[in-house]
Amino acid sequence: MPFGLEDSAHFWREKILPALGSGGRILFVARQGGRLAGAVQLVVDTPPNQPHRAEASKLLVDPACRRQGIGRALMRALEAEAGELGRSLITLDTRTGDKAEPLYAALGFSVAGVIPDYCRDPFLDRLDATTIMYKRIDAVRAL
Repeated sequence: MPFGLEDSAHFWREKILPALGSGGRILFVARQGGRLAGAVQLVVDTPPNQPHRAEASKLLVDPACRRQGIGRALMRALEAEAGELGRSLITLDTRTGDKAEPLYAALGFSVAGVIPDYCRDPFLDRLDATTIMYKRIDAVRAL
């Protein structure tokens, strides 16, 4: 917030769909009872000197579906796909203190550092820090 429906549609249509179409991003979704319960993106469009790395982006779980293992399952699927693609390092950033931060730590992600004033708070008129995290994984395929 502030992030209205129009902003959301623009984000998905103009930023995410082209990257999905080009293969630069992979979208994982979870459904529950026929409805969308969560999603996460694996960004594999990395610079030429970083073909071993991928980024986890935008883990989203419907508030009504939280605490049911959906976020964990999405991240496990993302990690498996990254390994299949020969990626041995996954990075991500999360708003410092956010509910997702302990989830990432429980999944084996380590903190690399914190950047202050990185993002807007979703509810208050202030800037929040972000925590940069990483995880080394086994790449199934050699690059």
